[in-house]
Amino acid sequence: MKYHKVTEKIKTLLTNKNCWFETFEHEPVRTSEEAAKTRIGYTLQQGAKAMIVRVKKSESDKKFVMLTFPGNLRFNNIKVKSFFEAKDIRFATEEEVLNITEGVQPGGVPPFGNLFNLEVVADPKLFKNEKIVFNAGDRCFSIGMKSKDYKRLVNPKIAEIT
Repeated sequence: MKYHKVTEKIKTLLTNKNCWFETFEHEPVRTSEEAAKTRIGYTLQQGAKAMIVRVKKSESDKKFVMLTFPGNLRFNNIKVKSFFEAKDIRFATEEEVLNITEGVQPGGVPPFGNLFNLEVVADPKLFKNEKIVFNAGDRCFSIGMKSKDYKRLVNPKIAEIT
């Protein structure tokens, strides 16, 4: 099966950096709950949910960022606004996600915002898991890897956002 080019980028990055990882092909999933049912050996909490949001500080100061946190949680609007000193935040629209990621569908976006020139903020709860798992550029393809390697490769800002 042919996947989005970012899938191969992530696999190549993990291989080149000598990271342990495993891959899963599965039925198309869009939510963390659906994905957790397809990933044998992983829990919903180990799912790394990647959300693209637009942060607005002022009319002229707006940007898209990626929030990453355990799949069983939701981000806290107030905490995220406070972290960015923002007036407003909102989810990226489906069209915006497709533009930012060069065609990755919502639900397939991997937590590697750095591959899309996005600032990444991860909740520390994500790193309580030795291993994490996420859709890697496609709703039908997931990668499991060690959370310490994810932290090293993506270098997210760490903040309580859930």
